[in-house]
Amino acid sequence: MEKLLIGILAMASVVVASNILVQFLLLDGLLTWGAFTYPIAFLITDLMNKSYGPTAARKIVLAGFITGILCSLVGSKIMLQGDGYEYPAVALRVAFASGLAFIIAQLFDIAVFNKLRSAEWWKAPLASTLLASLIDTAVFFTIAFSAQIAFFSEAANNEVSWSWEIVPFLTFGADSPLWVSLAVADLMVKWLIGLAALIPFRIFVSFFLSRDNKTS
Repeated sequence: MEKLLIGILAMASVVVASNILVQFLLLDGLLTWGAFTYPIAFLITDLMNKSYGPTAARKIVLAGFITGILCSLVGSKIMLQGDGYEYPAVALRVAFASGLAFIIAQLFDIAVFNKLRSAEWWKAPLASTLLASLIDTAVFFTIAFSAQIAFFSEAANNEVSWSWEIVPFLTFGADSPLWVSLAVADLMVKWLIGLAALIPFRIFVSFFLSRDNKTS
């Protein structure tokens, strides 16, 4: 029970922190501080998977999913002022896309990790994190911001219409919708942090395994 509680608290903390830090912009809005904390969720999932198995990892993911829903519900009730009108801190499309992307990507992460569990120590966390990050980014940004998604209401679409502005890709490339640049920048950060996370993954797995051996 203790191992699950540690994982649940860690995942919940990352989800809450990311939901708060996403409000703070970097590089003229190309990134948010939340982009740097959110990828830690994949590290937590992989650590739990490696140390205690996929069942424990799925329970941690479920806890993070529920925490994310609660954060979205709270954020949808917080109204902000801008350009002469009120808008929710968390838009409906963004909240829906966030929850869906999280659960799909995290479960995919667990599945890929299990396939590579017996490979060299770095292959499972690296492959699962890079691929799951790609899925997470594609699902989230497409559903949250793409103008081609038609099943949301007009009001929900209006809340994210700012992301349809045509701007230079990543501020210097060919013209494209703003949300495409946001997605690519976000993915680049996830992949960089995924690479860097191999170091704490190795350290923490050794710690957990040695502690379990001592108590067994």
